[in-house]
Amino acid sequence: MKTHFKLTLIALAMAAGIIASVPAQAQTAAPVQAVNVVLVHGAWADGSSWAKVIPRLQAAGLNVTSVQNPLTSLADDVAATRRALALQHGPTVLVGHSWAGTVISEAGDDPKVSALVYVAARAPDAGEDFGALAAKYPTMPVRAGAKDHDGYVSLTEDAYLKYFGGDLPHDEALALYATQQPIASTLFNGRTTVAAWHSKPSWYAVSTQDMTTSPDLERFLAKRMHATTVELDSSHLSLLSHSKEIADLILAAAGRSK
Repeated sequence: MKTHFKLTLIALAMAAGIIASVPAQAQTAAPVQAVNVVLVHGAWADGSSWAKVIPRLQAAGLNVTSVQNPLTSLADDVAATRRALALQHGPTVLVGHSWAGTVISEAGDDPKVSALVYVAARAPDAGEDFGALAAKYPTMPVRAGAKDHDGYVSLTEDAYLKYFGGDLPHDEALALYATQQPIASTLFNGRTTVAAWHSKPSWYAVSTQDMTTSPDLERFLAKRMHATTVELDSSHLSLLSHSKEIADLILAAAGRSK
């Protein structure tokens, strides 16, 4: 009787160990070695926001493409990203900053995509009302600087410099403000039909000084997707203020860590 009881306990322990290890399996396995990286920018920005990351990835031998999102609707941004993916040959890491996390969650089901990287990014589940999820966390200061003009929303100079890219040199932030791309006022209403992070290994960079997206929301999203996560003492624009760390995270997802 005692032997049977012990064997039962051992069997239960083994089963529990197997179940507990399932979420981490995709992350403990060696990443697929990618040959391409597709970078997707967020709201109030354009493809040039990756300018400091791109040379680092190219120096590592990766083929890099920066998408130019129209920021008119989720469907339009996903279409632009899918066009970029269609031009890739071989395994590709798909990277999204901020709003673009929604885009890569939808477009990341492409069979060429070997890994996903989220940079201070949204990461909705399929069909999820992300606005309702975000409302559970503090409203960040940048929102007060979002102004609607004829159906398109821009950030004021004060909000851009203080809250969007608050850790960037003043002149650099001012230049970015001048080149910001307004977003359709309905852009954030779009909902995804898939969440590629369920099936693709994922990495996440949390910005701990983010004044655009709540850092605690970012942590929740990273934990929910079982992402390999780094935390950076950064504003929302870590891809510019911490370009080396972001490039290193992408290289890890590409199976090219030093």
